[in-house]
Amino acid sequence: MAGSGKGSDGTAARFDYTLAFHRVDFRKRPDLYRVGRGEQGVLLVEPYKSELLPLWRFRTAELARQSSAAILRRFRAYGRRRDFVGMDMARKFLQMGYTRARRYANRRSGRKYAAGRLLPRTPDAVKAQAAQIFYAAWRTAAADPLYRRLMHEHRRRTVR
Repeated sequence: MAGSGKGSDGTAARFDYTLAFHRVDFRKRPDLYRVGRGEQGVLLVEPYKSELLPLWRFRTAELARQSSAAILRRFRAYGRRRDFVGMDMARKFLQMGYTRARRYANRRSGRKYAAGRLLPRTPDAVKAQAAQIFYAAWRTAAADPLYRRLMHEHRRRTVR
């Protein structure tokens, strides 16, 4: 669909894993950035990965609270600069905080399978709290009107 930032099948433009990520500064080249699905590229896109990764913690509810608040502050700072890529990367780190904390909330080892077999659930209430904290922050970021507007504009400009 031309102009929508979506492919001809109506899905979001795919994340481009063919880029030489170690050589691209996405702050200088936001035109190369693709949103993709979910958390795609969260640990590849620089300089944002290096700015956000040190803030990302989910071991306890208190660390999750501090971490999600710090990432949301960074999300808003990127927004003040109209830096969509930064906003999207911060949103992805919040989403990843939720998904990783949920993984460890379900199984203390964080592993779902071992030797091809599904491991039993071993619930962890602390990680479940951390997941809830990140979930709320992620949904706040994803619903932000400026973020949504900038995403629409970015997708419109970067359709291939």
